[in-house]
Amino acid sequence: MRVPLSWLREYVDLPATQTGRDVQEKLISVGLEVETVEQVGAGLKGPLVVGQVLTIEELEGFKKPIRFCTVDVGTANGTGEPQEIVCGARNFAVGDKVVVVLPGAVLPGDFAIAARKTYGHTSHGMICSGDELGMGDDGSGGIIVLSPEHEVGTDAIELLQLVDEVLDIAVTPDRGYALSLRGIARETAIAYGLPLRDPALLDVPAPNAYGYPVEVSDPFACDRFTARTVTGLDPDAQSPIWLRRRLQKAGMRPISLAVDITNYVMLELGQPLHAYDRSRVQGAIGVRRAEPGEKLTTLDGVTRTLDPEDLLITDDRGAIGLAGVMGGANTEIDDTEGTTTEVVIEAAHFDALTIARTARRHKLASEASKRFERGVDPQAASAAAQRTVDLLVLLAGGTADAGVTEVIAPSAPRTISIPADHPDKVAGVDYGRETVVRRLQEVGCDVYGQDELIVTVPSWRPDLTDPNDLAEEVIRLEGYENLPSTLPKPPAGRGLTDRQRLHRRVGRALAGAGYVEALNYPFIGEHVFDQLGLAADDPKRKVVKLANPLSDEEPALRTTLLPGLLGALRRNDGRGSHDLALFETGLVFHPQDELLIAGRLPVDRRPTDEEIASLTAALPVQPRHAAVVLAGAREQAGWWGKGRPADWADAIEAARSLAAEAGTELLVRAGQYGPWHPGRCASLVVVIDGAEQVIGYAGELHPRVLKALGLPARTCAMELNLDQLEAASSGVPKGPKISTFPVATQDVALVVAREVPHAAVEAALREGAGALLESLRLFDVYESGEQLGEGRKSLAYALRFRAADRTLTVDEASAARDAAVALAGERTGAVLRS
Repeated sequence: MRVPLSWLREYVDLPATQTGRDVQEKLISVGLEVETVEQVGAGLKGPLVVGQVLTIEELEGFKKPIRFCTVDVGTANGTGEPQEIVCGARNFAVGDKVVVVLPGAVLPGDFAIAARKTYGHTSHGMICSGDELGMGDDGSGGIIVLSPEHEVGTDAIELLQLVDEVLDIAVTPDRGYALSLRGIARETAIAYGLPLRDPALLDVPAPNAYGYPVEVSDPFACDRFTARTVTGLDPDAQSPIWLRRRLQKAGMRPISLAVDITNYVMLELGQPLHAYDRSRVQGAIGVRRAEPGEKLTTLDGVTRTLDPEDLLITDDRGAIGLAGVMGGANTEIDDTEGTTTEVVIEAAHFDALTIARTARRHKLASEASKRFERGVDPQAASAAAQRTVDLLVLLAGGTADAGVTEVIAPSAPRTISIPADHPDKVAGVDYGRETVVRRLQEVGCDVYGQDELIVTVPSWRPDLTDPNDLAEEVIRLEGYENLPSTLPKPPAGRGLTDRQRLHRRVGRALAGAGYVEALNYPFIGEHVFDQLGLAADDPKRKVVKLANPLSDEEPALRTTLLPGLLGALRRNDGRGSHDLALFETGLVFHPQDELLIAGRLPVDRRPTDEEIASLTAALPVQPRHAAVVLAGAREQAGWWGKGRPADWADAIEAARSLAAEAGTELLVRAGQYGPWHPGRCASLVVVIDGAEQVIGYAGELHPRVLKALGLPARTCAMELNLDQLEAASSGVPKGPKISTFPVATQDVALVVAREVPHAAVEAALREGAGALLESLRLFDVYESGEQLGEGRKSLAYALRFRAADRTLTVDEASAARDAAVALAGERTGAVLRS
């Protein structure tokens, strides 16, 4: 919200010495976010005056049209003689009043004006456009042409209000009242302790039976609709300078008189309005929900297919506007033809949620929808309509129709019961009852009672719904800076939990293995499950949806870490980083079998264990996962060798490293699931309470998934459930015992059927070798050669034996090796390779 200081002074008698910076400081002290104070016209220096064009000579022989003009500037040039000026603009004629800057002046941007020779003539000054004066877009697209009543020689700096200060205020979603000069003026008056001249305090005629007919079929979505009619408008009437300048400073572009007035009143009172050309409205105005498949062409020229939840303004032909968002093109006031002499003014109050959903559904944010979705004062509709009528009568020569239409759904003011000392308890400060009552009255509340206050909330504050909201009002007006600094007393504890320790160890292990952590938003769109190739009944497709998502394309909470990680990999690959290894650890979210509604926790005391338990029970299931993705080279090529691309084995090794950090035995088996290639996918299995559980998958992604997500070829990934990995562990992993006795190494090469997994052979070797086996490593796989036979492969292992209390003999090591080979042969059919 942009607030010109000169406009704000109309409602609050600020001291003349107060600058925009001073007002900014005061407003910040009462809780508003004033981001900047713009110095409009900074550096501007006259003379800048009104001039009248006397003659225009078209200069020929140049690449662009050039005009040599003489302009009457009165005595501003010190001689009274016509001023000779060269100008390239063509939107003015002889006799027009224009804005002239004379030599010696300085325009915004430190642009000094001096007499100079150009196009064969000497130009003594310049005829100005709005952009050159820092006025912004005034809709004219060229030189400023003033209305005839302005006298030659008048100071244009004051006439055009070129010097001002504009406060740019970031309005939070709960402060809809601050999207108006009326709301900001009220906060300013409170901050300075000055009276407020409320612009909404107008004499409004009572509704009668002669007003324009209005029919509201959905009183919940539209609980108030005011219609007023003005006839006899001058179709050629233009917005006066003061009106256009205030709109420009507030960040809006002047369009036409009727539209400018509705925008001006919206900025002033916070009530969005709409003006209809009465000749183009057929029959009564209606308010209803859209019908399936119904269409409407809005003022931006786009034909929109409407949703049954959309609220419409209609006449006998159908939809003429998207309520609270944008009007329809079929009732637009078209000033290019200059035929509009009668207008119908709409000032209505719509349900905030309905308007917010409509604006998002159609991706059509407007100044009106921005206000309605944040909350508009329903009691201001009549005053806003009256203010609009008054300005149309004053500026366009119209006549206010005697008919006044008001459709109002019955409602009662909101009341809140609050203990007088509740703000004291919330803030930890002894304000006292008098201060609490005074501050609540300043924001517009009616307050009754002694120890227990009954507070009637003003109509312009729909955000005040419970005692804590009222406490916040007292605290912010008394000053957040006055709150004492007190640190909470943490309960004694033993540091990190086991879950937190595992989380940190996992992160360090992956970072040490060369992975880079990539933190992603926990939001996904359900279309990503199709891209990942998940089955229709896959549990990951059951998501928790947000009631108010940041993006309509990602309205759900993630059930897997892969979409975010793969998106990060795709972005980095597209930006030139092709050798990537990324990881993430974080929560995923699964809905509860039974939907529970969480209650509100108190703020004046510690919640009970039962209240905390009920809140926790309403939350979705949130296990912690770990995932990695790899693409490109895993080992770089150089003088030391050829390097190596990342493959499925790297993804599996990442899972093994996590299991080692958790002190868990991880079983790796051939698997098949969703995004992974069926021939290069491993199931990650642990034993929990004696039963095997699959906790994740690792391997190379399916080519169809790579194509759907735009990923590099042979991208690999791993994801597992860290909580289940921890549940399978035997506690914090212990460091190895270091023996002082030497190791005995035995190598064996076993020939097995090609379909026998290495994991099965390794498990048999470990069990058969017994307690003397210290480690086992697969160092070679050989699958070709006539000596092996068809469908066979050779697996070569290095077995390390060591005893804790003695040096092993050759016979002991060989016996342990032979026992291991024998058990592997019994279970997997393995035979020693000759």
